[in-house]
Amino acid sequence: MDEQTSRWTDVELLPEWDEEFYDVYTAKKFGKWVMIKTLKPEFRDMPEYRAMIEKEFDTRYNLAHPNIVMINDFEEIPGLGRCIVTDDVYGDSLRKLIDQGRVTVAHISQMRHQLVNALEYIQANHIVHPPLRPENIIFTENIGNLKLIDVGFEQRPSLSRREVADDIYNYGKVLKEALDAVGSGDPVLRRVVRRCTATDRSHRFRDLAQLHLALEGRSQKRFFILVAITLAVMILLIVWLLSPWRPEPIVGTAF
Repeated sequence: MDEQTSRWTDVELLPEWDEEFYDVYTAKKFGKWVMIKTLKPEFRDMPEYRAMIEKEFDTRYNLAHPNIVMINDFEEIPGLGRCIVTDDVYGDSLRKLIDQGRVTVAHISQMRHQLVNALEYIQANHIVHPPLRPENIIFTENIGNLKLIDVGFEQRPSLSRREVADDIYNYGKVLKEALDAVGSGDPVLRRVVRRCTATDRSHRFRDLAQLHLALEGRSQKRFFILVAITLAVMILLIVWLLSPWRPEPIVGTAF
């Protein structure tokens, strides 16, 4: 057995994490658990798909976020071809948790914060990625951290409004499915879901910053009202101090 073969052991396909063009595996590299993403057999010899996986590696290699699976390497693995090698994220997908009725309030809380933070990071780096779905959201086994496993395949100078809007819409769909699974009637989150997935696009959140405020039970309108009131009070105070009715300065008494 040569070194290239012996370095890889316990290779196992993970069907629930498969993507349209890729198979996903868990394996040990020199005894350390990792995950492997590679082209499905029918695409491995096609130049356009080989270029696609190489481009995804280049796009994701420099990304660093606590809620995104990190890429470690891109190498040839016997029997699998060219593979993206990532950190191991052993745990359960949100899809599996939903199907097995194991979604908890803690999972919802992470979707409320960590998931939106990850989407903000992806958008800030102008990464084009597949639609958000329960299959690519993982909760690690021991700590229960939320991780995205399919975070992008192309980096652009900017994202279109449609791409930003699609993230918000898909977030609403995923959140609704998780809320339904746990039987949560949280009024704030249900309002967020309705607005994210509103049929009329003009009624949806404009961006992730606005979504963040709504998830905290706040709104930009309320924020601007408070700012306006504060500014008005400051202006009135300045006008009063410059007016004839301002208080006279206290003059010290000589003894």
